[in-house]
Amino acid sequence: MTLLQPQQGPAVAIIRDDAEALAVARQLAGQFRSGAAERDRERRLPHAELDTFSRSGLWGITVPRAFGGAGVSRVTLARVLAIICAADSSIGQIPQNHFYALEVLRVNGSEAQQRRLFGAALAGERFGNALAEIGTRTSNDRITKLVADGENFRIQGRKFYCTGALYAQRVPTLAVGEDGHQHFAFVERNAPGLSIVDDWSGFGQRTTGSGTAIFDNVPVAAEDVVSFQAAFERPTTVGPFAQILHAAIDAGIAREAYEDALAFVRTRSRPWIDSGVDKASEDPLTIHEFGRLAIRLHAAEAILDRAGRILDAATAEPTAESVAAASIAVAEARALTTEVSLSAGSKLFELAGTRASLAEHNLDRHWRNARVHTLHDPVRWKYHAVGNYYLNDVLPPRRGTI
Repeated sequence: MTLLQPQQGPAVAIIRDDAEALAVARQLAGQFRSGAAERDRERRLPHAELDTFSRSGLWGITVPRAFGGAGVSRVTLARVLAIICAADSSIGQIPQNHFYALEVLRVNGSEAQQRRLFGAALAGERFGNALAEIGTRTSNDRITKLVADGENFRIQGRKFYCTGALYAQRVPTLAVGEDGHQHFAFVERNAPGLSIVDDWSGFGQRTTGSGTAIFDNVPVAAEDVVSFQAAFERPTTVGPFAQILHAAIDAGIAREAYEDALAFVRTRSRPWIDSGVDKASEDPLTIHEFGRLAIRLHAAEAILDRAGRILDAATAEPTAESVAAASIAVAEARALTTEVSLSAGSKLFELAGTRASLAEHNLDRHWRNARVHTLHDPVRWKYHAVGNYYLNDVLPPRRGTI
């Protein structure tokens, strides 16, 4: 590991390879796990934790090696995110759109844009997001406008679900140009007219800062605008890349709910009176249910790794067929991680008993976090895409939500 000293602020580590990324993630997870329940309960925003996270170098691990980063595999990236999300899934979700913005930049940015913005990420800048809107016909529609202003642009509109924007130095924003095409603008957080409102009130993922961004004639330099629509007019990995990050978040939530259930049953729960045993951990029906849950969790983690390997292959050689295969593999992972995260969060209480529901433990945060995050896009459409692919050879649509 080396250190990059930015012009302002503390030094930021530069991670050099996949093994180092995983080791750093495990170290940070140990720090973030402490206090995670309290941060969720009190909705205490993790500013200090995110500064530590940024300085660790993990936010730069997808920067290609040609630009000074580790260029880690998609398998490693998903594992890193799952490790952090197991410790605190709100903290783990915050860089999801940062990595997504870097992928759009990798696929569609010019070399000059890549060199400058990849460098900013390596120096510790956090990219948030202002992508989604509410009140449109579908979640894929955008009405925020990108209007020419001389050689540069201005943005007018309102966004919601802006995870990470509250903590960011740049707020990548989707806006529709005068040509009708969608563009991706890396807006500076302190740009005049940009307001980030901390109005996220979801019952899960409570400290992600996923609230409102208001763009009131906000200026953005032309050099900070990248085509977004072009990423879906040809085979690229932008869509499945976005989706594997969501699957990793759910896998991390499932893992921690499972581990907390094990710990509670071993140390606090009582056996059912008809079991004839002295410890809850010896109850044969409880053992049976833990076996079922463990198998499903391990299957979800394995299929997440498989999806990462297929996505790595498509990243290296993007064709219509390879990108479709990656999209389907990731859809399979999303289906299974969605279900096991919800199941683990619910089974925790079924197996641990009433005592686990006491507010001081805040164990319900696992189910709440899983339920809110898995609403990002419906798993029932994952099954449809997968079935249609295998049964009818229908390739999935190219977009960021499959």
